[in-house]
Amino acid sequence: MEWFTAPEQWLSRLVMQRALAVVYVLAFLSAALQFRALLGSHGILPVPRFVAAVPFRAAPSLFQWHYSDRFFAGVAWCGVALAAAVAAGAADLVPLWAGMLMWAALWALYLSIVNVGQLWYGFGWESLLLEAGFLAIFLGNARTAPPILVLWLLRWLLFRVEFGAGLIKWRGDRCWRELTCLYYHHETQPMPGPLSWYFHHLPRRAHRMEVAANHVTQLAVPFALFLPQPAAGAAAALMIVTQLWLVLSGNFAWLNWLTIVLALSALDSSPVTEPRAYADPPSWFLALVCAVTVLVVVLSYRPVRNLLSRRQQMNRAFDSLHLVNTYGAFGSITRVRHEVIIEGTAVTPQEGAGEGGTDGGWREYGFRGKPGDVRRLPRQWAPYHLRLDWQLWFAALAPARSLGWLSGLVSRLLTNDPATLRLLRDNPFPTEPPAYVRVSLYRYRYTTRRERRETGEWWHRVWVRELLPPVGRDARDPTRGP
Repeated sequence: MEWFTAPEQWLSRLVMQRALAVVYVLAFLSAALQFRALLGSHGILPVPRFVAAVPFRAAPSLFQWHYSDRFFAGVAWCGVALAAAVAAGAADLVPLWAGMLMWAALWALYLSIVNVGQLWYGFGWESLLLEAGFLAIFLGNARTAPPILVLWLLRWLLFRVEFGAGLIKWRGDRCWRELTCLYYHHETQPMPGPLSWYFHHLPRRAHRMEVAANHVTQLAVPFALFLPQPAAGAAAALMIVTQLWLVLSGNFAWLNWLTIVLALSALDSSPVTEPRAYADPPSWFLALVCAVTVLVVVLSYRPVRNLLSRRQQMNRAFDSLHLVNTYGAFGSITRVRHEVIIEGTAVTPQEGAGEGGTDGGWREYGFRGKPGDVRRLPRQWAPYHLRLDWQLWFAALAPARSLGWLSGLVSRLLTNDPATLRLLRDNPFPTEPPAYVRVSLYRYRYTTRRERRETGEWWHRVWVRELLPPVGRDARDPTRGP
């Protein structure tokens, strides 16, 4: 079975599978801790309403057959427990078929969550986790040697992630071709990290070098993944270094970490370990791997066509099972950062009072990850995903398209909804809900080094306009329906 297996890659498979299971743990944990306010029966975008309008075929999910908040929590926490067990090696302690079922259960449980997650789950790394998780089902366990075909499918996935991201940049914003996008990106990215201020203040020559290196890593290096070792391993190692640089410069949930996980499967572990002896894989396993390979090849048609198209789309799933997808991000770069700021007051506000200030008793809600308090250094949250904070960044880019769910968020703040408040860092009304809540748009920029020394502030902000006027407790919640 030399044509079918690569026993010398057992260590690469082991590390890759364990690391992928850890990403699954974080994904299920994020769902378990955040779903009630976002997707629960009384959430901003309730799952029951979604499944009543969307058929199973369009969004396959366990929740199409039954939904309750308790059931959703059970699915999420079961996913955490199962993923933790796999990360600890449980899938290698059982027969091959049982290990495959464990990986298949992880994929099916997370697919059920993603397919009812609506805008809270509309991110490329959700599809990336599902596609990688699907392929992991067929990687085998300690009872069989790694199948070569699946290792190649993982490289094909890594190629599409990197090359797609490179193409969307090169075809998109001209600043990528001019090597100037990082003059802005570290300041305007969705969720800056604790080092992003320092990255932003690097010399402009360093920013241009960053962009040039990015183009090489994403547009040229991926082709080396299909060369023999050690070239493929060297390409994967270079991608890992690039992804670690991105980890240091911002918070992108598990996108960078999952890309690293995929690259681990392409590393050549033979110089540091001896090949293990394996029995020939069972014929049913061989047949399954060959069938999955054919399936992925067939389903790759649309992602490849998308890669070659001048109207390339990014982060799109072409089937409801998220089996073979297209990836890429930041085809355009925002030059100016806007932030949605939410405030409450315990008194009746006067018309026009308190714009951009604290008069009128307005007190600001603090969020865990998104910028707010100008004196607060952004925290490191990735690979954990703060879904509400991320959507507030999109709301600042396109406020008109976000007013519906923003109004739903405001209505829950007016009642001090416990599930919603658990998503926040700071509630300025801990004992009694506010009488009114308003939503404003601010312009943010990083302070200069001099401003930072003089004021202790990381950000400078200026009030731009009102997004939602003061809303009182008697206002109807548009997300709850008539």
